Amino acid sequence: MSVFTAAADQSICAPLPVLGKDVTVPLVTGGEVVYAALDYAASAPALQRVWDDVAAYAPYYGSVHRGAGYLSQLSTDLFESSRVTVAEFLGCRADDQVIFTRSTTDSLNLLAAAVPADCQVFVFETEHHASLLPWRDARVTYLNAPRTPAQAVATLERALADRDPYGPALVCVTGASNVTGELWPVKELAAAAHAHGARIVLDAAQLAPHHPVDITELDVDWVAFSGHKLYAPFGSGVLAGRSDWLRDAAPYLAGGGASRKVARRADGAVDVEWHTTAARHEAGSPNVIGVYSIASACKALAEAGFDGLVAREQQLVTAVRAGLAEVPEVKVLSLFGDDAPRVGVISFVVEGWNSSHFAAALSAEYGIGVRDGLFCAHPLVRTLLGSDPQDIGECGAPEAEPGERSLNAIRVSFGAGTPDEHIERFVRAVKELVSEGAQWKYRTEDGRCVPDRGTAQV
Repeated sequence: MSVFTAAADQSICAPLPVLGKDVTVPLVTGGEVVYAALDYAASAPALQRVWDDVAAYAPYYGSVHRGAGYLSQLSTDLFESSRVTVAEFLGCRADDQVIFTRSTTDSLNLLAAAVPADCQVFVFETEHHASLLPWRDARVTYLNAPRTPAQAVATLERALADRDPYGPALVCVTGASNVTGELWPVKELAAAAHAHGARIVLDAAQLAPHHPVDITELDVDWVAFSGHKLYAPFGSGVLAGRSDWLRDAAPYLAGGGASRKVARRADGAVDVEWHTTAARHEAGSPNVIGVYSIASACKALAEAGFDGLVAREQQLVTAVRAGLAEVPEVKVLSLFGDDAPRVGVISFVVEGWNSSHFAAALSAEYGIGVRDGLFCAHPLVRTLLGSDPQDIGECGAPEAEPGERSLNAIRVSFGAGTPDEHIERFVRAVKELVSEGAQWKYRTEDGRCVPDRGTAQV
């Protein structure tokens, strides 16, 4: 019986075509099954539209900004028009810069290198490591995990009120948790930051693939996200926002493209005049294909319509949460409670199961790919599990044997390309594993829980 009982709604978008939708994988119990990719929060499959656009451009690939030939000029136009497309997708202000990077992590490290001297940074312990760790040269205040959106705003307001009001300050916050999927009150946090003379950067890695992100409407100063979570692979990312700190900072990388003029001095040294545009932080030959893939994904999502995409994803979220709620042994992790709005990211633990054992069984026996571990958000997951910060537990590395409790969790995540059948199979698999146990024996090998080949469960 389908977990989707509601009548079809014309406003709900159909799944978008993605690469790999027909890939089959072997089951340890025999036979093959179409792979259910439910690890979108790590890397979403590329949209077929993105792949087709890149394939059409690939024969015309040329060096950007550095050639007079036709292909070089075409590639330069494509690169810069992609910048415009991303700016429109994000609702950038007229004087904002769009800088292309390798990932969200790279974007936030770039911004961290550009913050003014003596800047104080405020970041919740609930952040992904990409936004928790880059601020090594700043004074960092780590804020405790809030339990409601209102508490998040109040916590930030108190911390900002206690700071030195005359120095620069920056708030870093996620838009949607990569652990719980819960949406954060970004607009309210931005208002609190600005009321206290601080700026704010939004980690939109998990938000942008699921919801529209408008810099102007949210009134944030910067946005960072990754292409590989936005249905566009190839190791590309974006940092978009206010230009002044970026313009005043030393180039993130020194080299060709970032420099306007380089000349030798009489004393033998070198004088450099750096660009003041986005090129200042884009030294080297850029990832033209990666940048174009991001622009293509932005266009595809905008054309599909976020209203329909969000409506369908909420159907999937409701189906997963309802299915998990029918299993008493399952505990869903949450900061803000059951009624909190969220994207298609849900983490949970199963009583009596090592999380890595459970994830391995989902893969080997059902062809379902999920994530287990601490999801590069160690403080948050440990807080949600009620463990001591010093307790054992690493991202994706089980210390406990199959069947023993671990300080890790299981994460299922999905999005615009997820078919109903993948969700139905996942819910059924969870129920069967909990009620009947695994059909196969598993062992720990090189830090991973894997099937013990040739040995069925006795």
